[in-house]
Amino acid sequence: MQNIGYYNGKSGPIESMMIPMNDRVVYFGDGVYDATYAVEHSIFAINDHIDRFYSSCKKLEIPFNMPKSELESILQKLVDQVDDSVSHMVYWQATRGTGMRNHAFPDASVPANLLVTVRPAPLRAIDRTLKLISMEDTRFLHCDIKTLNLIPSVIASQRAKEAGCDETVFHRGERVTECAHSNVHIIQGDTFRTAPLDNLILPGTARKHIIRLAEAAGIKVLEKAFTMDELRAADEIIVSSAGTLCNAAVELDGKKVGGKSQKVLKTLQDACVKDFEDYTKASFARYAK
Repeated sequence: MQNIGYYNGKSGPIESMMIPMNDRVVYFGDGVYDATYAVEHSIFAINDHIDRFYSSCKKLEIPFNMPKSELESILQKLVDQVDDSVSHMVYWQATRGTGMRNHAFPDASVPANLLVTVRPAPLRAIDRTLKLISMEDTRFLHCDIKTLNLIPSVIASQRAKEAGCDETVFHRGERVTECAHSNVHIIQGDTFRTAPLDNLILPGTARKHIIRLAEAAGIKVLEKAFTMDELRAADEIIVSSAGTLCNAAVELDGKKVGGKSQKVLKTLQDACVKDFEDYTKASFARYAK
């Protein structure tokens, strides 16, 4: 199979799957999600993503009571059913159950719903460079939760597309937070700098891995917020996500940026690729575009 969908125990091609009209995702986007990539039936950094998923459920008080091991088994069984000649995005979400529309939570006896999709999706080549735009961050104050309420990110992604760019950098005043669907970092001299984990950014798994890999390579790491001016003046701007491990940006709001610390950048990129390949036992380049 090229793709597969799953909903509360039923599975089949994504195009044939259906969900109830009264799933609370329909009315309220009342749920959380996570996603990563699979190559050759190996799901990259699965435990990190599952841990973040359960953390998001807990923060939104969603009664997702399935053991982590069972969720991992479901995801792996679905991945095992798709063609391994291409890379796949593995996406899953939990919603606060099914019931007639009511803002308040349904009765505690109503179980959460689980939806999963596995579909072909290429990884982004590590040497691809990105063009960015910036926008004021008007999202709510719980960006550390990976919720299904993504309208600001949808609009920001559309604005980037219209500008012929790849991603949008969010900022609250002068403070840079993150991108529409990825984290953003900078290199200043010999230091890798990234925003601290608080309620204004998502705790990215790729971010977590880059910090670990940078420290192992002897690169200084500073978890401290930076400004738009510091972003523009940075030696390098790095964008990271599950499918964009460590890509450099070369343009921000139509002006050239970065390109001043190629050695540090290459060290991080090589380490990210090796980390991926060590985990999956597969060639990163084979699945990247």
